[in-house]
Amino acid sequence: MNKKIFVLLPDGVGLRNFAFTQFRDFGMKKGFEVVYWNNTVFDLSRLGFKEVKIEKFKCHPLTDLLKTAKVQIDLNLNIKRENDKVYDSYRFPFSYHTLKNTLKSIAIHLIMFVFSSEKGIRKIRKTIISKEKTTTYYQDCINTLEKEKPAMVFCTNQRITLAVAPILAAQDLGIPTATFIFSWDNLPKATMVVETDYYIVWSDYMKAELLFYYPYIKTEQVFVTGTPQFEPHFDKSLLRDKKDFFNLHGLNLNRKYICFSGDDVTTSPDDEKYLADVAVAIESLNAKGGNLGIIFRRCPVDFSNRYDSVLKRYSDIIVSINPLWNQSGNTWNTVMPTAEDIALQVNIISNSELVVNIASSMVFDFVAFNKPCLYINYDVKDKRRKDWSSKNIYNFIHFRSMPTKDSVFWINDPNEIAEIIEKMLGDDSKKITANAQLWFEKINAHPAELASVRIWDSIAEIIGK
Repeated sequence: MNKKIFVLLPDGVGLRNFAFTQFRDFGMKKGFEVVYWNNTVFDLSRLGFKEVKIEKFKCHPLTDLLKTAKVQIDLNLNIKRENDKVYDSYRFPFSYHTLKNTLKSIAIHLIMFVFSSEKGIRKIRKTIISKEKTTTYYQDCINTLEKEKPAMVFCTNQRITLAVAPILAAQDLGIPTATFIFSWDNLPKATMVVETDYYIVWSDYMKAELLFYYPYIKTEQVFVTGTPQFEPHFDKSLLRDKKDFFNLHGLNLNRKYICFSGDDVTTSPDDEKYLADVAVAIESLNAKGGNLGIIFRRCPVDFSNRYDSVLKRYSDIIVSINPLWNQSGNTWNTVMPTAEDIALQVNIISNSELVVNIASSMVFDFVAFNKPCLYINYDVKDKRRKDWSSKNIYNFIHFRSMPTKDSVFWINDPNEIAEIIEKMLGDDSKKITANAQLWFEKINAHPAELASVRIWDSIAEIIGK
């Protein structure tokens, strides 16, 4: 039986889940030949992995326009279907800064006008397929697959247009295909562009979302597995000796640390002001006899200098430990994760008492260590963007999965931060972490550390059909 599996990496997003975890090892133990169909700049052969590089990749010129228009139409249809304006929050503004961007925006609006219906969406999907099949990229994918003869192509990201041609090529050659929904908030955003034979999702909750937003998908096409992104939290070999970790990063062994997990500038445009508010609260607690510090972990795709003045002003309290990601371009999807950063994140969590942030999935990373999360839920004065509010963030669809509001501790005013941190350092955190665990189990299949095993079981079932 052919057990060669092509793991398609259309961009760097899939590296963290499927190259830098034990995903490959689990597959090999089950007898699979794991080959990465690699469109990233990362050389996986240096790790001893089998890979086939995608050398000449170029989508059809219309594909990106059609995808963007499809997202906008899908969001419009979701608003009509549910009578819920929250879907407007997922839109990115159109650009008119240059002639090229203006023409692109006009073209997208024209496509939206002509195809703004369920029937129109179907025509857009068919047009993307027909256009991609005319490209040299598609033919190159056909040639690669005919040469390599994999039993299946597994795509690690459902939202990248560069994955369309490889998937179409596989389907036209009769090779089964599947894609992984890579993030817990993706489906309400109408981001899916890759259409495969099967879909692999985090949870029953995500499966229901997938079937709701894409009714042409049948329940038997969907496999519930969990995500590998949380598996490292259960790998004790990644943990360093506490003293060594503290010495390496200039931490004080006599202090307890809380983690402030930074967001990107779109999610939290005033994030540095929130960090300052937390530092002020820590100062007040230390003035009363406490001995606390802050570990600041910035968002891996945020290379701005917006935190610099806060880090300097509170250098006696805040220790910045930067993510170990590699920047190969100027956009978020050209910043590559590393295996070293996974271990770093695990050790930051292990050596922190709790995490503070805005709306981050770090709540699940910390509850894997039985530690609580504090969500910031107020707006600062002199906001950078007048149209932004923390209240809007928590209205997003994926937060409706929260079984109870007490799954995190809400900071509704900067003057509450010190008191809340004191509570979370005591027994009051037990209820919060228990509820957060229920939330974790709702959005991600458990045991969380066996996600890769369940994915490989699903792959085995698919190729055995």
